Amino acid sequence: MIIARQKGAYGRGASAYARVGVESGALSASPHQLIVMLFDGALAAIRKARIHLEQGHLADKGLAISKALDIVNQGLVAALDQEKGGEVAERLASLYDYIARQLVAANLHNDGQRLDEAERLLKELAGAWREIGTQTQGGVS
Repeated sequence: MIIARQKGAYGRGASAYARVGVESGALSASPHQLIVMLFDGALAAIRKARIHLEQGHLADKGLAISKALDIVNQGLVAALDQEKGGEVAERLASLYDYIARQLVAANLHNDGQRLDEAERLLKELAGAWREIGTQTQGGVS
């Protein structure tokens, strides 16, 4: 009984520590790094969804896809500045909308190919975003 309580307390402590680590990472991150974190989170959620789909854990698959959708819609789309971004922001908004529709369809139809498509597009965007960051950092040094 005491061991079970200790494991439970440890689990809660580890969970709180992980949350603080993520929160402090986000608090100390630049706007560019925050976008990278959003891409990483969405991609991780899609990978989890694929594993759950393959294992037949459909409820967990749905939760993982929902997380990816939240990151795309509430994070990446929300970060777009339509005023300053102009046509680029418009095109990104359209692409994020397409990715979100692929995720919804993947969830509804248990379609791994649509997960693949969403992941491929997010990886391409994440790679381009990282490249912009290295160019910006390289120019500052």
